[in-house]
Amino acid sequence: MSKKQTNDNADRYKGDAGNFQSLESDEGPGPMKSIEGWIVIVKGIHEEAQEDDVFDAFSKYGPIKNLHLNLDRRTGFVKGYALVEFNEYAHASDAINGINKSEGICGKKVQVDWAFKKPPKKGALKQVKKQ
Repeated sequence: MSKKQTNDNADRYKGDAGNFQSLESDEGPGPMKSIEGWIVIVKGIHEEAQEDDVFDAFSKYGPIKNLHLNLDRRTGFVKGYALVEFNEYAHASDAINGINKSEGICGKKVQVDWAFKKPPKKGALKQVKKQ
């Protein structure tokens, strides 16, 4: 690295540039809200499932704000996962519990969980000493 690059990096975070925004949290592990809502990830979706199939399964638990069902560019089939966003925590939580206990989507069992989770508190993990 040249001296000019080193000086540029030192000035990079001066003033307000070093203050980053974060979401409010209660400091405990658990689900974490995204900027706009509560997002759940759905894994194990059948490759021939349609967006309507996923929408119908999750809309029973509350209004869906956003749904992403990604397709493989080469085959055109579903990649096997989806992201579903709810406005309310209760709706997302009900969807996780309900879908995990159901027979799944398109006859295939799926796993649903929070897309974003808070990390455990600092010091919650024990340090293992190498011998």
